[in-house]
Amino acid sequence: MKVESYIAIGSNIGDREEYLLQSVKKIHKHPKIEVVDISSIYETEPIGYTDQDKFLNMVIRIKTDLSAFELLNVLQNTENHFNRKRIVRWGPRTLDLDILLYNHENIVSEQLMVPHPRMHERSFVLIPLYELNKNIHIADKGESLSSIIDQLQDKEGVRIWKQKNGVDVFALLES
Repeated sequence: MKVESYIAIGSNIGDREEYLLQSVKKIHKHPKIEVVDISSIYETEPIGYTDQDKFLNMVIRIKTDLSAFELLNVLQNTENHFNRKRIVRWGPRTLDLDILLYNHENIVSEQLMVPHPRMHERSFVLIPLYELNKNIHIADKGESLSSIIDQLQDKEGVRIWKQKNGVDVFALLES
């Protein structure tokens, strides 16, 4: 049975846009994953460790037959494929892939927490997520996504870098 999941993607090293787009294509090529929609690309200031370049961020919506843990494994392998290094917490990276939501499940384990535990604090995640689905409700949050975004302090730091402008997701993936 296919389930719906939302994945956050970020990059702030090298050709940031190329890392985003190539990772989406790689994910889509997996036989048990279908990329259904993509957000615009946003440029954002770093959070946590701030002595680094700005990030490009986006969110994709997928359908998959994989379990959440199998999906996590695919995403970590994709990060490794694009030379992701984990040297500094919240530090520079070629690629960062996070499962935001997986079906409507709550998952708490040492390897994976879904919904993503800090997504409700991060405009660079919630704004592209809202672009894809304005009706999403985050488990344990009694508020609408737009209400949560309205309360965030850093939303002005999330700027559209490349508008999706109605291009079909499959046109991007096939090019």
